[in-house]
Amino acid sequence: MHSRELNFEATVQKTREWLHDIMDRLGADDPHLAYGALRGVLHALRDRLTVDEAVQLGAQLPMLIRGLYYEGWSPRDKPAKMHKSEFLAAIRHSLPAPDRLHPEVLARAVLKVLSGHVSPGEVRDVKANLPADLKELWPSEDAVSTTRPSSRWSASRSSSRP
Repeated sequence: MHSRELNFEATVQKTREWLHDIMDRLGADDPHLAYGALRGVLHALRDRLTVDEAVQLGAQLPMLIRGLYYEGWSPRDKPAKMHKSEFLAAIRHSLPAPDRLHPEVLARAVLKVLSGHVSPGEVRDVKANLPADLKELWPSEDAVSTTRPSSRWSASRSSSRP
């Protein structure tokens, strides 16, 4: 295998880990729901950040998730001024089945997973750019595990889930 193929397989595996972590947080065995939640929350968060902070966060995301993060992004007129209700409405609007789970549940799950996969310093920087009502959607620093929740997924188990 060439190194490019190995890198692609590694980013596919990292993306699967993120989706599994989100499914675990939601108590759902639905990768489509996890993907929709990840996409909606990342887009709402990206649009609420300054351009510099959005790029800094994007630099810490795995390659496939980074592509999802930047999909459709226009840095013009950023940050979008939104508080919790607008943030959650943006997430709800992005979902294919918006009534399945409340956007706040989705936001908390995705932000918890994000907190476990990017550096604590980046999480602090992102939160510093948010109003208080959006900061409260993030887990406390004490609640963020130092180990990756997806480490319990064996190769055989993860191959049975997309």
